[in-house]
Amino acid sequence: MAEKVKIWTKQHKNILQDLEQNGRYLVKKEYIINKMEEHSGIYLDTYNWLYHSASKFMEIPEGALYPIWVSVTEESRIQNSEGNVLLEILVDADKMFVMDLDKWGRIVNYMYIPKDPQDEREHEELLKRYGIDDSTAYMSPFYPNVKSKIIKSWDRLYDEGIELSPAKVGIIWEVKQEWIVKIDT
Repeated sequence: MAEKVKIWTKQHKNILQDLEQNGRYLVKKEYIINKMEEHSGIYLDTYNWLYHSASKFMEIPEGALYPIWVSVTEESRIQNSEGNVLLEILVDADKMFVMDLDKWGRIVNYMYIPKDPQDEREHEELLKRYGIDDSTAYMSPFYPNVKSKIIKSWDRLYDEGIELSPAKVGIIWEVKQEWIVKIDT
């Protein structure tokens, strides 16, 4: 039997309607667009990368394209706020991926994830020679080799031997009604 873990997620209160109607909740593209507004393109781009890279080592349920962010410890859980619900969930550990929060921050900001301090210095020297930063290299058509290097470095998200921060966050790809232990409104 798979190990169960307790996790928490704060979602818009409309999740309850989805759960009641469908027995499960999946993040939809329009939810991301509504929440992130003009920044939604950044998230959709990196979520597409996350979907394809994560699908190599974990099962992603049919119909799921976007992650559901979860707190992996009670101390790190996000406090509830107006218009939202806080779900306490009990899920099989293999349905969740836990990551270094700073690594994800680098991905969502189109930045390089270094393997060690020396690698970081070498990458910074490369950027300095071109007179650019990571996001310029990523978004510009003029630096395809640097952009490729940045994207390749994102695979380090899955390397537990490389830690940028002790802060951890998790993702799951769906919430099933039967996983919910408690709902705080």
